[in-house]
Amino acid sequence: MNITVDDLTKVYRSRFFRTDTVALDHLSLTIEMGMFGLLGPNGAGKTTLMRVLATLLPPTSGAAYVGDWKVDDPNEKWCIRAQLGYLPQELQMYDNLSAREFLAFIAGLKRVPAEEQGHQIGRMLELTGLSDMAGRLIRTYSGGMKRRLGVAQALIGNPKVVIVDEPTAGLDPQERVRFRNLLVELAQERLVLLSSHITEDIAQTCSRLAVLDHGQLRFHGGIQTLLQTTAGRVWAFTTVERSVQEREDLRVVAITHTEQGTHYRVLAEEKPTIDAVSVPPTVEDAYLWLIQPRNS
Repeated sequence: MNITVDDLTKVYRSRFFRTDTVALDHLSLTIEMGMFGLLGPNGAGKTTLMRVLATLLPPTSGAAYVGDWKVDDPNEKWCIRAQLGYLPQELQMYDNLSAREFLAFIAGLKRVPAEEQGHQIGRMLELTGLSDMAGRLIRTYSGGMKRRLGVAQALIGNPKVVIVDEPTAGLDPQERVRFRNLLVELAQERLVLLSSHITEDIAQTCSRLAVLDHGQLRFHGGIQTLLQTTAGRVWAFTTVERSVQEREDLRVVAITHTEQGTHYRVLAEEKPTIDAVSVPPTVEDAYLWLIQPRNS
């Protein structure tokens, strides 16, 4: 099952100000089965797009389809919801329930047949590594455990499409790795759309991605193609001069202080210093290059 977005625009109308907010600006892209990343800074429109695809928010114009169903069609959106698992950035849970009780509640909402609920809940708990803690109250869970429980509830009903919004925000490195591996495993049988502003999460899990900035599509394609957009524009050099960060012809990506001076990794169209060397770009380099302000 694929997702198709065609000239999609979402405008938030203001009741108090004359200026409306354009959250999505004539967006067009196709998302196929497997793991797909949605990368962009805060306020780029990622959450708005996910809410539109989850049928929670109507577009202002254009169209979006999950499979053959249109997201804002009053009849077809229910077909989408039957095939969709959604983990928003902030998932409200009932802290006085155990994980097993919470999943049983979700299964009831999703109308999973009673005879299947026990099997599905057990399978989701095992998949997310929560089987041994299934009887504990949710309020005793760590942030990482709650995020895994969020994935478990999204998977109830065996959806063909899973949408997760900023799932690793606030997690420690070990939980982030565990969470990323879980999503990759899930994507073997379904479409998983992962939204994040953390480039490492996308780089470690997705072969294809889209980059959003101010509601506009800056890139759509494979990781290797993304890296090619910045080839020959990433430089490294060491200097004792302190004016590097004031230069308008480059963007500083990383700074390391050494005994020889300050080591810089920068983005620039041309070689920034005599001793600068070209280095291979990373996903973070390419991402920062795409979303940096342009003078034109």
